[in-house]
Amino acid sequence: MALRISPLSTPPVSAQEIEIVERKGLGHPDTICDAVAEKVSIALSRYYHERFGLILHHNVDKALVRGGAAQVEFGGGSILQPIDIYLAGRATHAVNGSKVPVEDIAVESARQWFKEHLPAIDCDKHLRFHCLIRPGSSDLVDLYLRQKETGIALANDTSCGVGYAPVDELEQLVYAVERQLNSPEVKSAHPAYGKDIKVMAVREDRAITLTIACAFISRHIHNLDDYLANKARLSASVLDTARSISVKHVAVHVNTADNLDTGSIYLTVTGTSAEAGDDGEVGRGNRANGLITPYRPMTMEAVAGKNPVTHVGKLYNITAMRIAASLVREIAGVGEAYCYLVSEIGKPIQEPRVIDIRIRCEDNCRLQDLTPAIEDLVRAELTNIGGLWREFVQGNIAVY
Repeated sequence: MALRISPLSTPPVSAQEIEIVERKGLGHPDTICDAVAEKVSIALSRYYHERFGLILHHNVDKALVRGGAAQVEFGGGSILQPIDIYLAGRATHAVNGSKVPVEDIAVESARQWFKEHLPAIDCDKHLRFHCLIRPGSSDLVDLYLRQKETGIALANDTSCGVGYAPVDELEQLVYAVERQLNSPEVKSAHPAYGKDIKVMAVREDRAITLTIACAFISRHIHNLDDYLANKARLSASVLDTARSISVKHVAVHVNTADNLDTGSIYLTVTGTSAEAGDDGEVGRGNRANGLITPYRPMTMEAVAGKNPVTHVGKLYNITAMRIAASLVREIAGVGEAYCYLVSEIGKPIQEPRVIDIRIRCEDNCRLQDLTPAIEDLVRAELTNIGGLWREFVQGNIAVY
């Protein structure tokens, strides 16, 4: 296990001339896929643990949303073709002759997620579920089951995880805007706001532009004037949230593709573009910290739906974030931290092949003086990785 510690030599992202941050809200088709895949993994994990005493091999991180078709009109509308939800991946279907109802567990947990989070969708009328989860390959299942004999979880992939801390002002702003717009309080006060909300932020020096895409719900919009009034209220709300976080100049643009001359506006029956305008896939949306941050270290690894015991594509991204956050929070003099972890399939998950830590020192601190404390903290965090599955199964770790 090679642990490397080096200084961050590039300027902080927040000090650079341009920064871009994005977040796809809960009703975005890509986020739907992440959320449903994770819900299925949690449901399978709980069943395995309750029935067999351990979480068995599974990776259900290949969910896909195929958009439907809709006819929208002010005050109403209808779904013409349902949204297809494809649940795919691998899972243990039987143990010593005892069958696991994988399809029932997967479909029911996915349906439950929609009922809890997208109530404008009628699961019976607007959705069509397809469970394509098959048994895992014998070599990966064998690798997974070795933990039962040895007590040591072995990485079932060669992959990487990345994390950074702290979250800067623009990142905080983007996250806060989406969460505020999708909060129960705002939805209660403004039922026309659908949950498919995407926030794209561009900071140019000290000017921030927020481009918001919001799928308004047609039955709560009476006419074009009402639509424009709702857009104006949403824009004002976003501006208030942004000003509570930043003193920079903020401009807000909502549904910029609207064409009032032709009557083309962002109106939906269910509050998500998945009903007609867009499709989705696991891993194409927010990273594990809930953001898309091209000016930060990122990985293409999908986190949602992977098993919480041995899949380092999941474990290392969460651990890397926690290591970076702990370094900034607990070690005086560490102003910023990046963490990169690389696994090797078949090796213990607590022993990454490479640990690369990048540190920005502050308050005239020297990195060499901080190195012993950094090493101790990193190794301590890695020893905890074997217990992360409990937090995942309890639903206490957000991955999108």
